[in-house]
Amino acid sequence: MAAIMIELRGLTKAFGERCAVAGLDLRVETGELMVLAGPSGCGKTTTLTMINRLTEPTAGDVRIDGVSVRDFDPVALRRRIGFVFQDVGLFPHLTAGENVGIALKLARTPKPQLNARVSEMMRRVRMPSQEFEGRFPITLSAGQRQRIGIARALAGRPSIMLMDEPFGALDPLTRDELVEEYRTLHESLNLTTLLVTHDMTEAFLLADRIAIMHQGTLVQVGTPHEIATVPANDFVRALVEHPRRRARELAWVLGASGT
Repeated sequence: MAAIMIELRGLTKAFGERCAVAGLDLRVETGELMVLAGPSGCGKTTTLTMINRLTEPTAGDVRIDGVSVRDFDPVALRRRIGFVFQDVGLFPHLTAGENVGIALKLARTPKPQLNARVSEMMRRVRMPSQEFEGRFPITLSAGQRQRIGIARALAGRPSIMLMDEPFGALDPLTRDELVEEYRTLHESLNLTTLLVTHDMTEAFLLADRIAIMHQGTLVQVGTPHEIATVPANDFVRALVEHPRRRARELAWVLGASGT
């Protein structure tokens, strides 16, 4: 049986009378890339931020490698978990290299080790330090900024990566490229990743398993093949049908045009 890296037990979050997440039970295995999918407003991001205590749950628990996150200092917890946002959140007054190394600097990492780690991480995300380390975020493309955001999240050698719509704001070509690159990073660095998206095509192409949320609850967990072939209900069936319908439409257009 595979080891469990992230475990959610009855995880619940209410904002006043509105329940954003209701009694969520979910296990993410060590080394797994799990995608948390569903429409906007279904509780995906709230779930993600409860894992590293950016949001405190109303009830339930999150366990990391068997230990409740309540037993961790919140700052120490966040330093061992990488987090990538859709809007990247780079510090505009810092260079790309300084952004990548900011957590290491706060942890008082000696400068030689810090510089070596920054260089390594920038190379990993195909942003060589000799070319990009001294550039400011405003001079970078959206895809380059997201690469720097991923390098920053990885700089502290986390075993877990949480990713909130990390590729959603990118153009399709850059998005496809980064999706493939991140899958390679996930495997080569032995990461456990929980990635949020509302794009089912991205979920099918990237995930080992997909967890589908609807109105704050978990409605199905399974491999892409299981989700596609045996949807749990009409809601999941509609989610699966959307990329299928677009694929059929594209095939018809390309066939009609003689491509």
